[in-house]
Amino acid sequence: MRRPSVPYSTRRGVAAGIAAVALIAGCATPPRPTPPVPTPPGPTPPIAAEPTPPATTPPTPSPPAPGASAPWQAATFDELPGWSDDDIGAGLLAFVQGCTALQAKPGWDTVCAQARSVTLAPGAEQRRFLETAFTPWRVTTADGRNEGLLTGYYEPLLRGSRTPTDVFRFPVYTAPDDLITVELGEVVPETKGLRLRGRVVGRKLVPYWTRADIDGGGTGAQGREIAWVDDAVDLFFLQIQGSGRIRLDDGSMLRVGYADQNGHPYRSIGRLLVERGEMPLEKASMQGIKDWGKRNPDRLQALLDENPSYVFFRELPSGNDGPPGALGVPLTAGRSIAVDPKSVPLGAPVWLVSTWPNAPEPLRRLVAAQDTGGAIRGAVRADYFWGFGDQAGELAGRMRQPLQLWVLWPIGMTPPAR
Repeated sequence: MRRPSVPYSTRRGVAAGIAAVALIAGCATPPRPTPPVPTPPGPTPPIAAEPTPPATTPPTPSPPAPGASAPWQAATFDELPGWSDDDIGAGLLAFVQGCTALQAKPGWDTVCAQARSVTLAPGAEQRRFLETAFTPWRVTTADGRNEGLLTGYYEPLLRGSRTPTDVFRFPVYTAPDDLITVELGEVVPETKGLRLRGRVVGRKLVPYWTRADIDGGGTGAQGREIAWVDDAVDLFFLQIQGSGRIRLDDGSMLRVGYADQNGHPYRSIGRLLVERGEMPLEKASMQGIKDWGKRNPDRLQALLDENPSYVFFRELPSGNDGPPGALGVPLTAGRSIAVDPKSVPLGAPVWLVSTWPNAPEPLRRLVAAQDTGGAIRGAVRADYFWGFGDQAGELAGRMRQPLQLWVLWPIGMTPPAR
């Protein structure tokens, strides 16, 4: 699942390259294209005991490069809260799945091969492997804070049709032919990693159509429909999640994933309703917005249009594994997270410490950084993938928890400068 990516609003530093952008825009190629949900703990589970020291203490590694904006802090496994209590094998399998993409990167092939060799080993042996092959590095912000925010996402199920009807009237679009994506680093090296999206009008690259424009008709998206669904709010939240499944009216299942985005920044309509005094903060969820829409049907479209960002989809192969993440491998329910790759490298195993949604019970487990998201920005920030279906959606919708992260980095490999 490719989740909504770099916002259009990141334009600073590109003025010198706009002329060159316009020249190359005409040559740009437009894009073409279940695991079980974890069961939450009981109402009063015991708090996990403090971890016992690992059998082997790794050597003290060299610190990340000086001058990094968000430096990692070297740690030991006995400093990781709950390290001895997790089902390490589940997290290790998620990491190994990511190795199909990760092993092509320098230094990862050996550790990936070693990880594969212990996937069926007893838990104690798997834990020893991790303790002898990796060093934990605590992730901190540029100003030294080590606590951030954990939210959740999932793969929703919608109802739809391959043809429009009076019931199925909200289109799911694939990427339009007139949507141009420019990698700014190819024009202005200082902007490496930033993208500019737009459309060509005459000899100029201008912003692409907004959500209001696209939903209003008459843009390049028309004629690019994959399917039509029966609920505008469900479609809106499908775009936020970045992937999902559509049960078609003929009984078949259509799977869709992120293809591209119109380049406009995301704006939270739930937050907007809270700011306007029309909804309490604790109700600002998908269900809360649906309920608001039922009470205010004449105002719903205007509310949705307040978020100018629009996500386009592509059809995915059918199957019950997780949707593909930004790393290019299927996500694992409860063991994959979306991160800011500027702070946490994609593919790396990560020790996550948080709590269950709206609860004090600890959530401490080995996960893999396998996805990204437009709203996932900053060092100590992650989005937790809950899996597929209503139960996953209910957990994801309630999750807004404190977060601590430790990246497990292979011993002998220099940690990337942050």
